[in-house]
Amino acid sequence: MVMVMVNGHSQKVSCPEVKNKTMKELSLHVYDLMENSTAANSTLVELTIRDSLKDNIYAFTIKDNGKGMTPEFLARVTDPWTTSRTTRKVGLGLPLIKMNTENAGGGMKIESEVGKGTTLNFWFQHDHLDRPPMGDLAGSLVMLFSAHEDIHFIYKHITDDGEFVFDTDEIKEALDGMPMTDVSIMKYLKEMIQENLEEIHYND
Repeated sequence: MVMVMVNGHSQKVSCPEVKNKTMKELSLHVYDLMENSTAANSTLVELTIRDSLKDNIYAFTIKDNGKGMTPEFLARVTDPWTTSRTTRKVGLGLPLIKMNTENAGGGMKIESEVGKGTTLNFWFQHDHLDRPPMGDLAGSLVMLFSAHEDIHFIYKHITDDGEFVFDTDEIKEALDGMPMTDVSIMKYLKEMIQENLEEIHYND
């Protein structure tokens, strides 16, 4: 659940249902994996998506400056029973994305250093029949950003026709004190992201 502002009053709304489903959309994978970064005490989380039909690749990079992982934990991080979270008994995000990438001609790589942060790369063959669809990326990201206003997020989406960058520090400056949890602001931000993605011809 996330607290949002509706007509000046706080109200709880549901986050994307990522905990109890197989995450059949890439946007849900992204949401879940970026939540790992927020839980790692990160102050900066960067998401870069390379969406290229020309090169036949859909690649994702999530980079944070959080607490990082020890080599021992990193070695077993794709074990579905391994998790650092206290709110979920089984850590499914990384094992699921690893499985999905390998089923769709792609792969996954994680680099991490204690005290410096973690970089997660995963990619798919763009036209592979088993590649999950993107789903509602704009909505998932706005929900995530509004739930963690204290964290600096930078999202870059690169296609064959251009690129779009969304920087939450720039957005907060433009909002001039208005909370990102305000429902009207969330609606506006979702529409803005979606329109920009369509302008650069992103792919589902």
